[in-house]
Amino acid sequence: MVTRPPPGTIPTGPGSYQFRDRDGRFIYVGKAKSLRSRISSYFGSQVAPRTKQMVETATSIEWIEVRNEVEALFLEYNLIKEHRPRFNIDLMDDKSYPYLAVTLSEEWPSAMVTRDKTRKGSRYFGPYAHAYAIRETLDLLLRTFPVRTCTNAKFKRHQRMGRPCLYAHIEKCAAPCVASIDSEGYASLVGDLVSFLDGETAPVLDRLTKEMHDASESLDFERAARLRDQVLSVRKIVERQQMVGDESEDLDVIGIAQDELEASVQVFYVRRGRVIGRKGFVVDKVEPLTPPAFISRILEQLYGDASASDMPSEVLVPQQPDDRELYEEFLSMVRSTGKVRIRLARGGDRRDLLATVTRNAEDAFAQHRLRRSSDHNARAKALTALQEALGLVEAPLRIECFDISNLQGSEIVASMTVLEDGLAKPSDYRRFKIRHQDGQDDFAAMEEALTRRFHRYIEERDEGARDGRRFAYPPNLLVVDGGKGQLNVAVRVLEEFGLEDIAVVGLAKRFEEVFKPGLSEPIRIPRDSEALYLLQRVRDEAHRFAITYHRQLRKKNLTLSVLDEVPGLGPARRTKLLKEYRSVKQIREKTEAELVALPWLPDTVARALYMRLHGGGFPDIAPVGSVDSPENGMLRETEASGEELKP
Repeated sequence: MVTRPPPGTIPTGPGSYQFRDRDGRFIYVGKAKSLRSRISSYFGSQVAPRTKQMVETATSIEWIEVRNEVEALFLEYNLIKEHRPRFNIDLMDDKSYPYLAVTLSEEWPSAMVTRDKTRKGSRYFGPYAHAYAIRETLDLLLRTFPVRTCTNAKFKRHQRMGRPCLYAHIEKCAAPCVASIDSEGYASLVGDLVSFLDGETAPVLDRLTKEMHDASESLDFERAARLRDQVLSVRKIVERQQMVGDESEDLDVIGIAQDELEASVQVFYVRRGRVIGRKGFVVDKVEPLTPPAFISRILEQLYGDASASDMPSEVLVPQQPDDRELYEEFLSMVRSTGKVRIRLARGGDRRDLLATVTRNAEDAFAQHRLRRSSDHNARAKALTALQEALGLVEAPLRIECFDISNLQGSEIVASMTVLEDGLAKPSDYRRFKIRHQDGQDDFAAMEEALTRRFHRYIEERDEGARDGRRFAYPPNLLVVDGGKGQLNVAVRVLEEFGLEDIAVVGLAKRFEEVFKPGLSEPIRIPRDSEALYLLQRVRDEAHRFAITYHRQLRKKNLTLSVLDEVPGLGPARRTKLLKEYRSVKQIREKTEAELVALPWLPDTVARALYMRLHGGGFPDIAPVGSVDSPENGMLRETEASGEELKP
């Protein structure tokens, strides 16, 4: 338990404070107007049970003093984002939502459906509740705003061919790849699309309607018919967006349903009076918060990373946060172009809208609790059963499993997979390319992988700055895929690092026997036991992860070996060729004429490549880039050094 700092050593100004555990990990981050007053409150007699648990878990407390409360708020948010302390609440998406993205940073911007909102230089619209809905919307939009939807590789391919794709023929793409539209016209097209998605639908409808009438009056009935179809498509999209206010309203509406342990948060995005998107979160309330403080946390995590274009002028909440003026200043700084107001729904249409959002939160919460109850009970039962079966002191909340994969001693790799609270944690998975070994020796490979893993843990632990590092967390249970031999290797490695308190077992595939140090006979866990299922799950995941990495390395080396044998095809040309066609299979499908037509590839090299891929000999060509040339000599040296090659 952390000892109370002498009050005289704590600053009285604003700032952020951090509790750390015995391993130096951040377990709670907070902010305060007065650090001295806030920190002292954690050591009083009237402390909530969860707060008391946090203080008892912590072994140290630190603080950072800043100039004002807004700086304290930003500092707290950034520390929580970086370290993910276990006693701070965290918004968890109840699913991954699709967005409509427009890649404005590209020379010829494209529109795409994506679930990844991290790409810089793109505008994102949504989120949408269902992927099929956004794809239908995009299909309708392309009738009016025919921007490209192809990948960059496909765009460049048609640019070289001088022929557009099918979308251009059905008038759903303006075909910038073949210069059917100039850059100024295409930029105007993209601008109209972005404005429409921003909610400015009336100008688009007015313009299209006017152009339709003009075309009709000039007897250009074919163009008038196309414009009529575009008007119908736009109206269909507009009708899909629920109107909830007048066209001047830009706001986000937050609805909450909760109990003592968890909460469901729903956000409706209203732009120009229409609901253009929605999103849902589930919150694990690991820190005790009053309702106003809970709203404050929600606002921090919803908008801390928001872009200025995503920030509305108003946020509608069921209850005002602590220190409303502070959070309005915080949100206004995020928006950067104007003041943001945080308001309650006093009555009328806004109260009805908030009630609708809250009902959505309640429905989502009911579904979540049904799923969580079933899943949590099963996982808790499995962890308890595993603890009893292996005779462990505590339930293994973090399990790590190691597996080795190789093919006749080549491309030896090891994998590390992780279960936390009975759930896979892919972000903590690691893979190792075995370096110091010749031939097939799974024991030596396992020893190298475990040594590297725990050496990094000891190194990071001793440095005193572990958060965000790759191997910061030690396991409660270490599982190695194999019998007594692999288990003895793991025990020896743990003893060398002084980590005997980590439980370790070996899981043999043949009879699913579990070997434990100090026991001559394996532990036979019943086949229908949840404990055995948990071990099998982490073992199978480690095996899958190792095999995947092994196949990637083999495929890379096979690709290099085939292309490496072509005279004149040096590293730069190989890289460009693979970037162009993605795989040797796709290159093999090309005709000799198509390869010769590549402007950057000499004709003699293109013919040699075609003959090599189709089983023929090589024509006579100049010795540039041959096997004895400097560039291929460097490649051989790299291969011999055991470094990972990149095509």
